[in-house]
Amino acid sequence: MIALFKRGNRAIACTTTCAVMLELAGCAVGPDYKRPDANLPANFSGAQSVDAVQEQALADRWWALFNDAELNRLVDLSLQKSTSIQLAVARIEEADAVLRQAGAALFPELDLGASASRSRTSQLTTTQFPSGTPLIRQDFKLAVSTSFELDFWGKLRRAAETARAQALATRYAKATVELTLAGAVTQSYLALRSLDAQIDVSRATLKSRDDTLALTRRRVKGGVASDLELQQAEGARAAIAAQIAQLVQQRALIEHQLGVLTGSLDLTVVPNDDRLQVNPPVPPVGLPSSLIEARPDVQQAEQQLIAANARIGVVKAALFPTISLTGSFGGESAALSDIAKGPARIWSGLLGLTVPLFDGGRGFATVDQATAQQKQALVSYQQTLQTAFREVSDALVSTRQTAEAEEALKAQLDAARAALRLAQVRYEAGYSPYLEVLDAQRTANSAELAFIQSRQSRLSAAVDLIKSIGTGWKI
Repeated sequence: MIALFKRGNRAIACTTTCAVMLELAGCAVGPDYKRPDANLPANFSGAQSVDAVQEQALADRWWALFNDAELNRLVDLSLQKSTSIQLAVARIEEADAVLRQAGAALFPELDLGASASRSRTSQLTTTQFPSGTPLIRQDFKLAVSTSFELDFWGKLRRAAETARAQALATRYAKATVELTLAGAVTQSYLALRSLDAQIDVSRATLKSRDDTLALTRRRVKGGVASDLELQQAEGARAAIAAQIAQLVQQRALIEHQLGVLTGSLDLTVVPNDDRLQVNPPVPPVGLPSSLIEARPDVQQAEQQLIAANARIGVVKAALFPTISLTGSFGGESAALSDIAKGPARIWSGLLGLTVPLFDGGRGFATVDQATAQQKQALVSYQQTLQTAFREVSDALVSTRQTAEAEEALKAQLDAARAALRLAQVRYEAGYSPYLEVLDAQRTANSAELAFIQSRQSRLSAAVDLIKSIGTGWKI
């Protein structure tokens, strides 16, 4: 089309027209996005300043804070092989393709057309041809054509903005899946190790019950103990054996769950009785509420709000006239060898204008629909923020209270162990009945299991806190 304007006033007019088009194209109807106020308290707890907390380095691989090589391996395996991650990646690829498609609409479309025809005119028709007119004619045509919608009202740019926000939302959705998946693997692994410790404690208790049962049998033979005490000892031993079977069953189920989470159905985790001695990562004091804005689900909700906001501009622009340019340039001749010569040159240009006149209110209804969707996205974003704030607050309380409960259960365990030792000494010396030993054994076993479970709860609370914040911290 530029070739149509070669010199003089026409060139000046072309320059002026292009400048006006560019200026008009700079505007876009619809509201520009402004991040809504979070309306959250500045801090979750404590008096430490926001700046002091933000100086602490955050750790993306937060599960490494537990310093467990097997846990690191399982989480890495899940992030590589999980079908949930694969699904999220496919959605990202789809959104990227939509974004490229929306961006391509901002550029002119060029097409190359070519045709060749050969025809003969009938001599028996009533039409008279001048003398020398050939009856057989052939035509060769080669031309480049283009069509381009001028984005005066920003419809195409708003569509690209929508697609860009949706593409970012899919990436944050993937990050949310990764965070959830890593949390599920970590929680399952901690439960597995807790069961390892409980099984070990129960087997130690079973050995103690076996020793007590053997001693009771000897005492019965010696006439020192009664058959009642023997039956009580055998019943206590059987109860622990049943407890071990139940714990082994629970461990197998959790191991199978880990196999699904990691995408390795034949996964086997070697038992390891470390009694969950790893110290839970302790968060910094005075976490600022602004941290939750970096959570992937919060960022995903914001990108969905941005997309809904931009979609209003797309539908509003449809209410304005559509201006388009079409044109072609090429050659046409009866001989293929002459198609590039000057006399064979052909061109055309068209400026089109389409103005919506009446649609029964459908266009305005579409705008109202997009506006309502933007309001829904805004409420969803605010709800996501509020949920995130509540989850962090709950996790902070759980972290603090589970630590206090663990300390109390540790004191209970120490007392139960001491009472069991005294009861066994008194029984062996003949100062107390077996029932006293049996009661002390049950109390000690329950205290051992309760302490291990409280340790698991404390570690799980730390995982919940990290998940609720959206990342970990370097310690």
